[in-house]
Amino acid sequence: MSTSPFLTPDPRPNAIASRRRRRRVRVAIAAVLVLALAAAAAVALIVTQTSAKPHRAHARAGKPAVRRHRGAPAVAPAPAPAVSATGLALGRPPFKLTGIGSVAEDVVHLPFRSPPRAGLLFDLDNGRILWQRNPHARLRIASLTKMMTAWLAVRSGHADDAVLVTREAVNTDGSKVGVLPVGRHVRFETMLYGLLLPSGNDAAVALAEHLSGSVSRFVARMNATAAKLGLGCSRFSSPSGFIDQDNYSCAADLAELAHLDLEQPRIARITRTRSAVMPFPVKGGKLYLYNNNPMLRYGYPGTTGLKTGFTLASGRCLVATAQRHGVRLGVVLLDSSNPANQARKLLDRAFSDVYDQRPVPEPKFPVSA
Repeated sequence: MSTSPFLTPDPRPNAIASRRRRRRVRVAIAAVLVLALAAAAAVALIVTQTSAKPHRAHARAGKPAVRRHRGAPAVAPAPAPAVSATGLALGRPPFKLTGIGSVAEDVVHLPFRSPPRAGLLFDLDNGRILWQRNPHARLRIASLTKMMTAWLAVRSGHADDAVLVTREAVNTDGSKVGVLPVGRHVRFETMLYGLLLPSGNDAAVALAEHLSGSVSRFVARMNATAAKLGLGCSRFSSPSGFIDQDNYSCAADLAELAHLDLEQPRIARITRTRSAVMPFPVKGGKLYLYNNNPMLRYGYPGTTGLKTGFTLASGRCLVATAQRHGVRLGVVLLDSSNPANQARKLLDRAFSDVYDQRPVPEPKFPVSA
């Protein structure tokens, strides 16, 4: 039977077939999407595992930058600077420290409940680092600044020079010799003792003015000298260190400076002296000075120096040096809660364990030293 072109055909068979075709397309698309997602997840997993493996291997093979001590988190080390803190080209340090930055190679291991923010234990003769913590961290150093002032002073001033006491020197804040007479002249060596034993800020200003004509010119000389000596962490803003702003250094630089100071016989003689009586232009003609180094005050055997420092910003700082049976050691501690006791423990451990020396009788230090 023929179908008239004017009659509408039954739509049901075509509609059913169309629905079936759309259903098959949707199922196919869903399958493709599932496969694509699975493939993407597999690729991401492989990439993650591949990138993680070298990281773990590096962590196993790498050396820790700073040993973690109980009570204080490890601090990432600052790299050795390429230029001075004032932007000047660095010279070659005359004293080479070996092993700095290689904490895993330290031969002295002494955890402190409250460790200093930075420090070094080192051999003063060969520069070998025995213990270290954040050696290149730039920190406030307070009166440790006077180590540079003293070094410049003995290299350009004579013991019998007459140093004028100015009003600026007398009015200096902080620790002082305290009896400097304005307008009078004081023997250069007396001023040097006043700088290093009681840590006189007034003596520091008087010496700076005598050597360079003004404090500002002397400070510029300090910074230029630091750059020439390769002291890349150090920046000075005063000859005394009483002003904390823009006045800082690091344990590595201070170890270098300790070696340089003790190479100067006049500084070495003064810093190992517990007390001194010096000629002075006042009634009686004498000035009595006492060293504030706790290693000397408490009688640590073999102490040869060197310098203390404290401000609220810097905390308690100490550069301590000692010699026994021909071995000369130095300790730098910056922002330490207990500098004298920590220095004593580090030195004792090095003398006995590294240099095989028998312990020597020594007095007990106060707990808070």
